[in-house]
Amino acid sequence: MIFNIMDYGAVGDGVTNDMGAIQAAIDACSQSGGGQVLIPGGKIYRSGTIVLKSFVELHLENGAVLKASDHMEDFNLFHVPMNYDKGLDVPTYENCDYTGKPVLYFLYAKDCHDVKITGFGSIDGNEEIFYGLVSHWHIDGKFYPRMPLLFLEHVEHLTILHVTLTHSAFWTTHLVGCDDVLIDGIRILNNKKLANCDGIDPDHCKNVRISNCHIESADDCIVFKNTEGAMEYGNCENICVTNCTLISTSAAIKFGTESAAPFKNITVQNCNIHHTNRGISMQMRDQGSIENILFSNLNIETRMFSKEHWWGSAEPICITAVKRREDTKLGYVRNVTFQNINCISENGIMIYGDEHWENGHNIENITFENVRVRMIKKTDWPKDIHDLRPTYENSMVHGPMAVVYARYAQNVRFQNLSHVIEEPVKEYVDRAYNVENCKGVIIEGELS
Repeated sequence: MIFNIMDYGAVGDGVTNDMGAIQAAIDACSQSGGGQVLIPGGKIYRSGTIVLKSFVELHLENGAVLKASDHMEDFNLFHVPMNYDKGLDVPTYENCDYTGKPVLYFLYAKDCHDVKITGFGSIDGNEEIFYGLVSHWHIDGKFYPRMPLLFLEHVEHLTILHVTLTHSAFWTTHLVGCDDVLIDGIRILNNKKLANCDGIDPDHCKNVRISNCHIESADDCIVFKNTEGAMEYGNCENICVTNCTLISTSAAIKFGTESAAPFKNITVQNCNIHHTNRGISMQMRDQGSIENILFSNLNIETRMFSKEHWWGSAEPICITAVKRREDTKLGYVRNVTFQNINCISENGIMIYGDEHWENGHNIENITFENVRVRMIKKTDWPKDIHDLRPTYENSMVHGPMAVVYARYAQNVRFQNLSHVIEEPVKEYVDRAYNVENCKGVIIEGELS
């Protein structure tokens, strides 16, 4: 059955709040046993929070725009007292610890199943109403955390197809404790200056497939999370990412930094990453672990962005496992493979573990096969900083760049690693392989 929101009183004039009509259509669809809630094309529908339900397909026709209201109180689903204009005590690039529980919601679902969001229309988060401090290189928010575009918790059999998600003020697609998720052919087009507007965040999720997507975002494009506020959902595991194009002011593919539970059995294949600050970033900061991960057949192009505002230093691949706080019981990164990867980057590969980990080194069994690194100069940003943020001490380590910069790791093997250091970069590189305080690092088949 089709439930057209116009039959429930929607206006679609870009001014009227159509939240009541859209929600009425969703409720009727779910109560009838399921069907499609149709948002007709050619109109702009303004709305506050929309609650999705089991057996409902929200379908946006081509040309339909579902746009967030101009009034923040329209998104306070649970009526939590808050000051929307209070401002931040410190900017988010200095402190963005997050339990995973926002206050405001646009599209929301919890404890349901067989939910779909489909069509060639778009969902617009109206980012401007959340702006705080604006600078040339960076836009922060009025408060933290802000409103995710989609917040879907404990949804089984979730499908998101073809839609465009845009102008999100915070994590665009936050999936919490979801199982059996298919995301295919979507576009995420966010402001690349606006902090924290990640693309897709599987958080304690299982059996996820992300394919054929194009994502542009500030902070991270696809980032696997295990937040403290959702520990009841267990591991983040059994995830496949394929055939995506990714552009980010931070990391295109990231693990963490919220890493309170294990990440296991995740593959990333056949993707193109470009105009990005970091290509792949694995950031273990909490008590969880990262294990059994495969990256293959990737093209990665990186460049440096503002050092103050954005974490990273243009590394194509970066693995760090350091404590968030002094009392953190820190986990490990183990059994990770990188195969057939071409890097054109303004920096080299960085591997950095915890100096005082109690059981040897907490980064181990890392394999690089057929990896090519071409280091070129693209910007005038400083080249002597290794960025470990967020961590409680020594967040910026100064020193020259290298094709491989490794500290406190063991059993790291490079097979058929080739590199080229172009002339403008050579002045920042004192040696190709800068490896210290490691055990069992093997670099073989060097093709330079």
